[in-house]
Amino acid sequence: MDGVAGLVPFLLIALVFYFLIIRPQRNRQKALASTQSTLGVGSEVMLGSGIYGTVASLDDETLMLELSPGTHVKVARQAVVKVIDEPVPGDDRIGSDDRDDRGDDGLPGPADPHQ
Repeated sequence: MDGVAGLVPFLLIALVFYFLIIRPQRNRQKALASTQSTLGVGSEVMLGSGIYGTVASLDDETLMLELSPGTHVKVARQAVVKVIDEPVPGDDRIGSDDRDDRGDDGLPGPADPHQ
């Protein structure tokens, strides 16, 4: 009986360790895997480094991310940590259409002092 009483604290520590560390980590991994599997062309995403972009194309392991019009970066699918906007079905546009104040090179034009 004395041997069993000595094991009780270790069992309690293992139980607390499981519920405070292992179980929440598994839930986070499942949620991240679900996020990465639901990616679609046109989705706005955030990478683990904090970079935001729009998915231009998908592959099994990688994706092409459009950071700004004409700027594409190839990244690993595992780098995506958050989907900001889901793609709209039937909407094949990539990037933003509000380029009113941009020049031909895609850069912002001079500021209008009258605004």
